[in-house]
Amino acid sequence: MEVFTSGYLWIKTLHIVLVASWFAGLFYLPRIFVNLAQETHPESYQRLLGMANRLYRFMTILMMPAVALGLVLWLFYGIGRGADAIWLYLKLAFVIAVIFYHLWCKRILKDFQENTNQRNHIWFRWFNEAPVLLMLVITALVVFKPSL
Repeated sequence: MEVFTSGYLWIKTLHIVLVASWFAGLFYLPRIFVNLAQETHPESYQRLLGMANRLYRFMTILMMPAVALGLVLWLFYGIGRGADAIWLYLKLAFVIAVIFYHLWCKRILKDFQENTNQRNHIWFRWFNEAPVLLMLVITALVVFKPSL
């Protein structure tokens, strides 16, 4: 079965699984932030903080190969090359936005660790919507591949 020997298909499969897993963390971490912003009991706050730290580390481990494999698909397999491939450059811009969101989560986590967070749970509820919108736009660009 040629399908199972194709390096391209395995790289693409791993890229999709890693991206989906990374986004699962991006969906859940801000929910932990909502709870941290509302928590008043020190023991529960520390437990949530531990959960957030472990999740952030795991998300980062997922992000790195997800981005690397995406670059392999682009640079070595030619995905998105050509004059009509504006969709890929738009996707890359949104992927960079997702990476910045990921790093922003680290900054927020540090604020919670240092007990300097100034935002309330409502702000974090809105903050939690950003990765959903980013994933929607990125997925639409990959599926529809719009060109100019």
